[in-house]
Amino acid sequence: MNLELRHLRVVCAIAETGSVTKAASTLGLAQPALTAQLQRIERTLGGPLFERDRRGARPTALGELVLARARVLLPAMKGLQDEAARLAGAADAPRRYRFGGVNSPILGRLVHRLSAEQPQAQITTYASWSVDELAQLVVGGRLDFVLTGVCGDSSPSAAFGLSWREVAVDPVLVLLPETHPLAGQEEVRLVDLRHEQWVAAPGDGCFGDCFAAACARAGFTPRKVYEADIRACMDLVDAGAAVALCQATFRPVAGLVTRRLSGVPLRWRLMFGWHPDSPAARVAELVLETAKAAYTDSLAAHPDYLAWLTRNPAFGVRRPTATGAVGGTGGVRTA
Repeated sequence: MNLELRHLRVVCAIAETGSVTKAASTLGLAQPALTAQLQRIERTLGGPLFERDRRGARPTALGELVLARARVLLPAMKGLQDEAARLAGAADAPRRYRFGGVNSPILGRLVHRLSAEQPQAQITTYASWSVDELAQLVVGGRLDFVLTGVCGDSSPSAAFGLSWREVAVDPVLVLLPETHPLAGQEEVRLVDLRHEQWVAAPGDGCFGDCFAAACARAGFTPRKVYEADIRACMDLVDAGAAVALCQATFRPVAGLVTRRLSGVPLRWRLMFGWHPDSPAARVAELVLETAKAAYTDSLAAHPDYLAWLTRNPAFGVRRPTATGAVGGTGGVRTA
């Protein structure tokens, strides 16, 4: 039998868990099958790799040698695979767009624009509530771009080495049933919602902390926050069981209304990310401009919000000014 990387992963799993049984569970294998595999590995290497008793499995001197080599080889091979995946897509970069999204309000319009501009392009999408998962897929060459959002002036994690650019910034709105006592107001004070139950979609960003901080500034602690998918969030609001925060371009169904929060206590920045060393980086700026255009497309269904943007230039698509500062365009794309 020739030694393969999968055999090294088995040895590492046993060493890390301290047990063949636990390693089998981690690897998704039956314990007898993993034991037989370990025996074949040991025969190939010429001796036992672990001392096994009731206390678990401990590496022998030979096992320590194999582990030392495996802990160098496995990360190196993973790095090689990631680099190869990025380079393999170099020729396809202008013709292939693989997007990952976290509850993005513009992903559909972005795909529509790219499809119209490049009918031969292959466009795929992947949804996840985890920005870290999407970033890892970009690093591994399995996605090209990520669309996500962050609250306030924060930025996505820099741990994965992605380049991040802002698409637009919006105030966060509140979603209410149209029968709610505050539904008739153009703007709602956050403090006037202090007795409400809340519902939110899942996610691994900082929005929960930003929301709690905004409530604290308003002088109260939010009541119970339910966690549900988007459909269930709307159902809970429609039933009068909760209210929800939502993005400014959210289009509520019949029976629900969105209202701005007075003073804009919460802001949401739409972000676009890619890996600077990937083939996709060559077209990233062009795709970013298309994402900004897709955001502008989304405003057509919200004339009241579009009018608000013209009066509040710090929001919408913001572009660098001649001095290097960031200025708003009221959500209107400029040439």
